[in-house]
Amino acid sequence: MKVKLTKNQQLVLDALTRAETPQTAYNLLDELREEGLRAPPQIYRALDKLLELELVHRLESLNAFVICAHDHHDQGFSAFSICEACGKVSEFSPQEVAGLLQGWAAKNNFVAKSTTIELRGHCIRCD
Repeated sequence: MKVKLTKNQQLVLDALTRAETPQTAYNLLDELREEGLRAPPQIYRALDKLLELELVHRLESLNAFVICAHDHHDQGFSAFSICEACGKVSEFSPQEVAGLLQGWAAKNNFVAKSTTIELRGHCIRCD
């Protein structure tokens, strides 16, 4: 499904695609100021839409955003490893973990809308 993004949404998506580490809304604002984005609400509106379209993820522990690296929209499950030394984030979707969580939810009459797991530690380069 190809989605038509607004100029601001595309600018934010492109900035996140170029970024090597997760970006806060204010990092994005600083980077995109010369492109015409001058107020936090412009960034937040673009991020909200990109989150809705599942093109980006919000990392709760960092209050930052990363580009979506996988097509996992049908399962509502995302997992990330976050290196505390260099800031590198990797996205992965282990099916066995998703299955365990879905099984638990079904057994406990819980309807999960989405699941995000964040593993913090050190990548192999920084270990």
